Amino acid sequence: MGLIDSQTAAERLARVFASDLCLYNEAAIEQGIREDNLFESLAGPIEEYRKLYRSRVSVELTAAGIFERMLVDTLLRGKETIPSLMW
Repeated sequence: MGLIDSQTAAERLARVFASDLCLYNEAAIEQGIREDNLFESLAGPIEEYRKLYRSRVSVELTAAGIFERMLVDTLLRGKETIPSLMW
């Protein structure tokens, strides 16, 4: 199986990985938002998903920042009611 070289497919995979991260780390995400250290507190799991993403997507698309955009969008979606300095 070759690397993903379609932007649409790369975005879909990034959304799936970001959704998995949210599903299995909901409490840590809420705490990270409250304490304004979201990305530091999830650094380990984020890096695991990032490595997996890079192993499946072409270098050109990996460099486009798709994973990072989808990660931020997914992690913060619907969380604006959580008190935080981030807002």
